[in-house]
Amino acid sequence: MAAPDLSTNLQEEATCAICLDYFTDPVMTDCGHNFCRECIRRCWGQPEGPYACPECRELSPQRNLRPNRPLAKMAEMARRLHPPSPVPQGVCAAHREPLAAFCADELRLLCAACERSGEHWAHRVRPLQEAADDLKKMVESQRQNVLVEFERLRRLLVEEEQRLLQRLEEEELEVLPPLRESAARLEQQSTQLAQLIEELEGRCQLPALGLLQDVRDILCRVQDVKLQPPEVVPMEMRTVCRVPGLVEALRRFRGDVTLDPDTANPELVLSEDRRSVRRGDLRQALPDSPERFDPGPCVLGREPLTSGRHYWEVEVGERASWALGVCRDNANRKEKGELFAGNGFWILVFLGSYYNSSERAFAPLRDPPRRVGIFLDYEAGHLSFYSATDGSLLYAFPETPFSGTLRALFSPLSSSPTPMTICRPKGGPGDMLASQ
Repeated sequence: MAAPDLSTNLQEEATCAICLDYFTDPVMTDCGHNFCRECIRRCWGQPEGPYACPECRELSPQRNLRPNRPLAKMAEMARRLHPPSPVPQGVCAAHREPLAAFCADELRLLCAACERSGEHWAHRVRPLQEAADDLKKMVESQRQNVLVEFERLRRLLVEEEQRLLQRLEEEELEVLPPLRESAARLEQQSTQLAQLIEELEGRCQLPALGLLQDVRDILCRVQDVKLQPPEVVPMEMRTVCRVPGLVEALRRFRGDVTLDPDTANPELVLSEDRRSVRRGDLRQALPDSPERFDPGPCVLGREPLTSGRHYWEVEVGERASWALGVCRDNANRKEKGELFAGNGFWILVFLGSYYNSSERAFAPLRDPPRRVGIFLDYEAGHLSFYSATDGSLLYAFPETPFSGTLRALFSPLSSSPTPMTICRPKGGPGDMLASQ
């Protein structure tokens, strides 16, 4: 029976009286009692003495704590011989007592021993059920706030939708009547000319007397039918599709993207951080690998896009032309013709006075943006381009069933002293893509 008693004594001697667990970094007080350094520090949480020993209550004017290395070795031996048993749920890991209180300052569950230790003497400690009830009230209040805010946002979006549709309808009513009037005048002139032509052709079949008879009247009628060109009707749309807060919402999908130098056309110059690209004056001597674009002045992003939602922004500045978008990773990078969706490229091209895509060409509604946002929803087959300056939609591709790996594509078509730069995600160095 001596061995079990010795083992039990070893456990008792190696156990801290505060946390009731094996000593961790034990220290000795002036009165000769030992505690874990962290336990006694928390127990003596007040800034000034005297300090009472938790075991014998003897007062000490200062925190005179001496390391007890032999006891630390003993505690380690006891820990190996008798490892602590798993702590049941709802029980304090330090004191093996039921958790019955909650510290609102440290957001921790406490047992009675934790409260007695003095560590939380100045904290807001409340019964567990009371704290749980308050938390439920807070969660419900926050849930109501979320519902109210999103309902408010929905109403705003519906109002903005109606406003934009109304403006488009008004523009349609402004443009269509003049166009219809011009079309009616052209139709009338066309009918009159057809009648005169038919009459003149008939007279040409007559002898000279019949041809010249009443010729003055015919010439006057020809003179009266003057071709009037239709009025110039401005066809530029003034109403811009701008959904309040949309770009800000898309920015939650921003992560990071860098350029892949192995794909860069030899005419392109990349920055050291692989975020900027410009078109150089000389062609570099680079390996003509299948990965490298040539002759197209393009470079791809390094990160593969295989699923989820992604958003990235590119500073294009005031350059005269550029191209942005995505392409299939296995697309032919030696393509000499136009890059379009049929050969694996979904890109928006800006050419100074108009935009061009694989679907259509169109004039910009306003001054070209200095910063362009690109949003890709892989599963939904959605790819759209935005002015990150004012939040307006530049172009959206028709729904596309994407498959395989995609890569972001960048092309500074025109030379410019200012490079095309991929903006850093928020929180990175500076301020200048994320997936979900």
